[in-house]
Amino acid sequence: MTFVFFLVGFAIAAGPSTQPAALPPSGDDSLAAKALAASPRHGEWADVPIPGSAVKLHTWVVYPERHDKAPIVIVIHEIFGMTDWVRSVTDQLAAEGYIAVAPDLLSGFGPDGGGTESLGNNVQAAFRKLTAEEQTKRLDAVRDYALAFPSANDKVATIGFCWGGGASFAYATHQPTLRAAIVCYGVPPAKSAMEKITCPVLGLYGGDDGRITATVDATTKSMVELKKTYEPHIYGGAGHGFMRQQSGRNGANLKAAQQGWDEAIKFLKANVEEAK
Repeated sequence: MTFVFFLVGFAIAAGPSTQPAALPPSGDDSLAAKALAASPRHGEWADVPIPGSAVKLHTWVVYPERHDKAPIVIVIHEIFGMTDWVRSVTDQLAAEGYIAVAPDLLSGFGPDGGGTESLGNNVQAAFRKLTAEEQTKRLDAVRDYALAFPSANDKVATIGFCWGGGASFAYATHQPTLRAAIVCYGVPPAKSAMEKITCPVLGLYGGDDGRITATVDATTKSMVELKKTYEPHIYGGAGHGFMRQQSGRNGANLKAAQQGWDEAIKFLKANVEEAK
């Protein structure tokens, strides 16, 4: 049975789309690397300058195949840093028609100025060095870099996963020109920061991911009080990281990933592709 609840400014849903978008690969068994190798789209690494810094953001860029100028989606990685799975998500967004850019936000924090690839087992520890101010500065840098592409229009959205989900929500409090922010099982900002949000926010959560999903009610209340658009979707039985861990929890993660990804693409098309 499917239940759909509509409230002012947002919706909580557990229903599938009638025409689901193609899902990025699971992070299991090198499927992401295989998907990248088989992709017909052009992907490339770019070193994005950060104003006032000698560090450059090692960034994976994938271009869509379309004749007109395309919107941009910034992909914000998990607590694991830059991975093949993040790159495969970026590629799948390009398949949907977006210029997708995924910066390694740990660039410069590794040995000899490296990023995720040089940190080994110290990836998560490196996040403690990434302040909120620096995080925003880096996302601004990759945004400005992508906006300068001849094939880009002026519409930018973000999508983030786990740690990156929280970063996507936080970036919406900073960047007033952002058209949409997608939060995949990430923590919300403080209510005082939510006042600055000017774009709609989509939240995708696992029903059994209590640590994160427990924040949804309070976030919903705050966003409604502030007259902001927030659409949380909670998928029963799914755990944390269901977009990557699609084989987990006896099929619940895969179902959540399918429904959640479909919601994400519909959200982007409504707020970035179709919005004027």
